[in-house]
Amino acid sequence: EIKFEPNVMCEHIDKKLTFRASQLEDGDIVCFQKSPKADSGTQVRYPDIPSFLEYVHNRQVVHFRSLEKPKDDEFCLELSKLHTYDDVVERVARQLGLDDPAKIRLTSHNCYSQQPKPQPIRYQGVEHLLDMLVHYNQTSDILYYEVLDIPLPELQFLKTLKVAFHHATKEEVVIHSIRLPKNSTIADVIIDLKTKVDLSSPTAELRVLEVFYHKIYKIFPLHEKIENINDQYWTLRAEEVPEEEKNPSQHDRLIHVYHFTKDPLQNQIQNFGDPFFLAICEGETLAEVKGRIQRKLQVPDEEFSKWKFAFISMNRPDYLQDSDVVSARFQRRDVYGAWEQYLGLEHTDTAPKRAYTANQNRHTHEKPVRIYN
Repeated sequence: EIKFEPNVMCEHIDKKLTFRASQLEDGDIVCFQKSPKADSGTQVRYPDIPSFLEYVHNRQVVHFRSLEKPKDDEFCLELSKLHTYDDVVERVARQLGLDDPAKIRLTSHNCYSQQPKPQPIRYQGVEHLLDMLVHYNQTSDILYYEVLDIPLPELQFLKTLKVAFHHATKEEVVIHSIRLPKNSTIADVIIDLKTKVDLSSPTAELRVLEVFYHKIYKIFPLHEKIENINDQYWTLRAEEVPEEEKNPSQHDRLIHVYHFTKDPLQNQIQNFGDPFFLAICEGETLAEVKGRIQRKLQVPDEEFSKWKFAFISMNRPDYLQDSDVVSARFQRRDVYGAWEQYLGLEHTDTAPKRAYTANQNRHTHEKPVRIYN
């Protein structure tokens, strides 16, 4: 054995040569093996010293964890850093007693956060096991696995979206996983949703919204492709289109309505709860709008009497009186986005706080949440 790091180097020794001719000196390492029997016919993984030393040099014990339980080791496998993607998933499938290794999906470990990386490893997306374990300058010995219901190559042609459906009358939110081909559109998402959700009527229309930090940033056009939609940071919300919004007159306006509290010390606005749209008519006063909001949110009179209402533009509140004409405040167009100009409902946030282990801003609803995969 000449050297072991960074690469193995070993040379066969001719037994007929002297030590000097073989350049053997004090301290050199000599490896030996039993001569294999010529007629044995036994298949061995490492038939000679060079292949065995390569195995020792590259062997890696990997701790596998279920992606659903990212803190707990499920099992360990002794693998080679030179194993291919197919080699690794085949060993994992054999360990789990799974017939189809293509249904195994692996995710690398983030050495800094001590969590799974956000994106899984694509099918045959890396050449060797070592590529799966290296994170910047560090090498991990942890991989996460999950067992899919369809082979990963098929799944990669699909897009899975988490869509939170807000029922029109029931006080609950149901989160559905929608899995469609990547070239599908929002219209296809709505068609799929209608087969899964309980609508208030067979003719109800649905729309899909993009929600972030309790503000509505977008109504998705029906023709928009789902391939580039990111539901990891934005909440996708589906809801029925209210009847009063379906046939608006030219003077009606669809405004954003958000809940907020105000920090008296820092004088800052904090939004919370479920944002929503409201159709307002030309000349409609705050008193009339308040009545419709109270009926929509089903807030008791005693609690609703404590609420304050403000026109908010660029995070600055302008408090309204019952006699103020609401539509008059929403004539300006010189704001960056419609979400920064809204009717604010100031009141105490009484909803119970939910703890989420990942993506704290996702799926924070005032209504009870059910999840279907």
